[in-house]
Amino acid sequence: SNAEYMGILFQLAKMVLAELGGRISAALAKLHKATVIDDEVLDACLKEIAAALLSADVNVRFVSQLRNNIKTIVNMQDVSAGTNRRKLVQKCVLEELCRMLDPGKKPYVMKKGKPNVIMFVGLQGSGKTTSCTKFAYYYQRKGWKTCLICADTFRAGAFDQLKQNATKAKIPFYGSYTETDPVKIAEEGVAQFRAEHYEVIIVDTSGRHRQEQELFDEMKQVAEAVQPDDVIFTMDSSIGQACFDQAQAFRQAVNVGSVIVTKLDGHARGGGALSAVAATESPIIFIGTGEHFDDFEQFEVKSFVSRLLGFGDISGLFDTIREAVPEHKQPEMIKRISQGVFTLRDMKDQFQNVLKLGPLGKVMSMIPGMGSNLIPKGKEKEGIARIKRFMCMMDSMTDAELDGEKPMVPSRINRIARGSGTSIREVNELIEQHKQFAKMVGNMGKMNFGKKTDLTQMTRNPGQMMQQVSRMMDPKMLKSVGGAGNIMNMMKEMGKMDMGSMMEAFKGMKM
Repeated sequence: SNAEYMGILFQLAKMVLAELGGRISAALAKLHKATVIDDEVLDACLKEIAAALLSADVNVRFVSQLRNNIKTIVNMQDVSAGTNRRKLVQKCVLEELCRMLDPGKKPYVMKKGKPNVIMFVGLQGSGKTTSCTKFAYYYQRKGWKTCLICADTFRAGAFDQLKQNATKAKIPFYGSYTETDPVKIAEEGVAQFRAEHYEVIIVDTSGRHRQEQELFDEMKQVAEAVQPDDVIFTMDSSIGQACFDQAQAFRQAVNVGSVIVTKLDGHARGGGALSAVAATESPIIFIGTGEHFDDFEQFEVKSFVSRLLGFGDISGLFDTIREAVPEHKQPEMIKRISQGVFTLRDMKDQFQNVLKLGPLGKVMSMIPGMGSNLIPKGKEKEGIARIKRFMCMMDSMTDAELDGEKPMVPSRINRIARGSGTSIREVNELIEQHKQFAKMVGNMGKMNFGKKTDLTQMTRNPGQMMQQVSRMMDPKMLKSVGGAGNIMNMMKEMGKMDMGSMMEAFKGMKM
């Protein structure tokens, strides 16, 4: 039955974000060590995958079904000539997990240039107000005109929290300290922002400590008043089995169109993700992975499962880079790299692009062979803070200094340190860092890196490419990305990719 199936999905969800990815990856890795993938090796691999699922309390019948599905597909396609069993098993595992995460419904698509009214619902403490700001900030960074409305009159301090968040993110907001009718606040706020031609109008509604009829009645009244284009349900991933009934109750009260799963940073079990999707029959659109506005990533099923299993997500990586690097600057950037030119101004531009990419751990997990754990959480924040300090120093430089037309003599270094509120030692660190990058770009220029022929060669001969990359990188920099061995893994994983999709990604980068 549908309810039984949703229960099975919840059981799988309890483990999927923590241990499941690692254990399935370990099982699949053993396929690469085997000389021949015969039935015995395949059975051993599937047995380990099944054990990982069973240890998450997944229903035995469902595990058996998943195992049989993979085996049937592998055996059916095995008869065709030239079938690569390793790739086939990986593909089947990926597809089966994707099928479980995908409710088969597409989320609401925002309409640029028109008002999109988005209503947030959820229990108190689910991270609803913070998610509202993250959602607004996400679209604001993409060039949309966003705003926030606080229609939560139940919780003391709700308007203060939204006001502080909105002010910090520089997002216009609407609310009231005196009006107690949430419907009136929502109606007036939406009318005002519609008149001012805002594109993403977000309404934050009241939450409760538990599902109460009063909460659902209020939600229905607000929905009737503002006629939202989409209702987003925020789900706290750490609340356990209660999420199943919660998701169903909200679905019955209002037309939930999308789900945001919050608190997926480290200690949370991710227990509600799959059951929330199943119960509401709505897709997960974002996942919250921390308290900062940047700790918010768009959820795409195939990309998520692919990164979970350590396969990377090259197309997602190039999409992220495309968004960070302005399209009109991409050809010029590639041209300068191919010529081996890299000034302090180029370095400043690249630092700005890095800050636009979002969490570096997420970006790293998109690269095949590299995991998000390569950069520890604390170290990532240290790195971002260091980049921002470097940018302050570069803001204190003249155009001639940024373009490398004037040498960095002690008097100039002293002036830059005073102007940026940093020390002479830190400015020297920046100059040394630039020298390393400039040397690497110079070596890339000698290799003619960036030409289409070389990109094709990179995918055909990853070993040779790895040697060239190792030679041109500074040893410290090479160590920071896990050494030559990790680059080799990355190249191997790229080598397994479909060539067509790889070249499509490069084409999108205007290379």
